[in-house]
Amino acid sequence: MESFLNRYRNITVLLLVIFAQLILLAVQIRNDQDVRMIRVWTVTAVTPAARIAEWMRGGSIGFLHDYVLLRDTHDENQRLRADIARLKLENNFLKNELNTAERGQALAVFQGRTPSKTMAANVIGSGAGSNSKVVFVDRGSVAGVQRGMAVVTPDGIIGTVIESYPTASEVLLITDPDFGAGVVSQKTQVRGTLKGQGTPLCKVDYIPFEEKVEVGDWFYSSGDDRIFPRGFPVGQVKAVRNTQPFKEVLVEPSGLHRGLEDVLILLEGVHQSLPNEQAASQPIYIAPPPPAPGPAGPAPEHSSTGTEADRLRQQYKDIGDAQGHRFGEGLPGSKPPDFNLNRKTPVSSSPAANPAPARGAQGSTRPAGAGITPPQPGQPTASGPAAPTPPLSPAPGPRPAGNRAPGSRSQAPGSQAPAPRPPARE
Repeated sequence: MESFLNRYRNITVLLLVIFAQLILLAVQIRNDQDVRMIRVWTVTAVTPAARIAEWMRGGSIGFLHDYVLLRDTHDENQRLRADIARLKLENNFLKNELNTAERGQALAVFQGRTPSKTMAANVIGSGAGSNSKVVFVDRGSVAGVQRGMAVVTPDGIIGTVIESYPTASEVLLITDPDFGAGVVSQKTQVRGTLKGQGTPLCKVDYIPFEEKVEVGDWFYSSGDDRIFPRGFPVGQVKAVRNTQPFKEVLVEPSGLHRGLEDVLILLEGVHQSLPNEQAASQPIYIAPPPPAPGPAGPAPEHSSTGTEADRLRQQYKDIGDAQGHRFGEGLPGSKPPDFNLNRKTPVSSSPAANPAPARGAQGSTRPAGAGITPPQPGQPTASGPAAPTPPLSPAPGPRPAGNRAPGSRSQAPGSQAPAPRPPARE
């Protein structure tokens, strides 16, 4: 080291002098913000080291607090878990209380509405076995329950009491294969027998093949089994199979939709009428009525409403009114109206006043009386008895205005003489 300093002594001294001069200049010189350069250099050099030291200190303290010193974390976690469990229990309890209150209110409303005498009961257990369709209720013979009584809910029938004990009763559900009840369709009044199948769906037997039963129809108790009164809902049709000789109808029981917790036992059943079928509540557009004709306006040719038969009937009525004929009032043998005439053409009571035009063999129209042989005196006509003999008139020729033959008809003012008969064509 001494040999190195002795060898580069002059250069070392020069560098120390230059460094000392720079320091003195940094102490004396200030920047634009009136800060000495020596301070700026010092802070710039120390800041990275200070930042690294602070990061190491904060990380070590956080690691100690988060991962090493876990004294209160476990206790706080246990306390929070206990609070969550307690809140869950309270929530379930309140939900059960609300459901119980709603079921009780529904049972009270149903008891006040039905004329049958009922008794509320709670389901306290079910029969042994996974496929058991038997439940037990907390009402027995002491409360007046007897074997064979019906068990229902506001939604529909549930089953029948098969055993009555002093403090409990055994109820056979409608889904049991041994269950049977008489039912009737709401829409078509078709009767059948409801039977359980051990599944959620029941079967309605003995419905003839020709009877009409559709998916969505409701079945109600018919009262034929002498257990369930007439008028209690049973279920809705879910499937219909057209088999011979009886249909195969599957019904979903409506009384089991909300579970079995509260039921009603019918002590005295009263038959009720089936509710009316609810029509689909869909809006129906009704067009405005046609405008009525004015007092001076012409009558319409035909009515724009009704069927073709109605319009034809109105047309015949108008023709009869125009000819003075009243349908259903004429005596036997009276002359019927002429339907070949237009009802707008006025019809006179005298045939001579408004003669009908005659048509020739080729369909051409000729004046009245042309080519037609008048009826002979005493000869019967097609429209009535023999035509009377017309009075004799003098030969045609000029006649004074005041000299008319007796019985002859006077010429109306403004009328014209009939046109001469045209010569016959060869």
